[in-house]
Amino acid sequence: MTLSLDKPRTPRRPAARRSNFEMISWLFMRISGMALVVLVLGHLFIMNILDDGVHRINFAFVAGRWSSPFWQFWDLSMLWLAEIHGGNGLRTIINDYARKDTTRFWLKMMLYVSMVLILALGSYVIFTFDPNIRAD
Repeated sequence: MTLSLDKPRTPRRPAARRSNFEMISWLFMRISGMALVVLVLGHLFIMNILDDGVHRINFAFVAGRWSSPFWQFWDLSMLWLAEIHGGNGLRTIINDYARKDTTRFWLKMMLYVSMVLILALGSYVIFTFDPNIRAD
């Protein structure tokens, strides 16, 4: 008596060409997470521990800080990495838990629109901040 194995289930059509998007997304999460640890801990140390801590933070402090391209780049990097890192994580959660294709589509569209708006507004504020604004 010989045992026969059933044929494995195969898709009816050949698999579509696969992209490396998920692998790149996974890798981005690890690299951006490490970069965010440095950026955020540096930010917290400078803002909350050095000198008088939060008591010295006011409009003049922010104006002086953003007059330097280094601090503009630091804050811009933190904004972009945090937004894309968080959006990528939320995209993964939506893919895992949204059961209907239409629900998944609209949740991701709302996510992408909100990400673009926040990145655009945050970048706009950093680049166009006017330290000489008058309070009339």
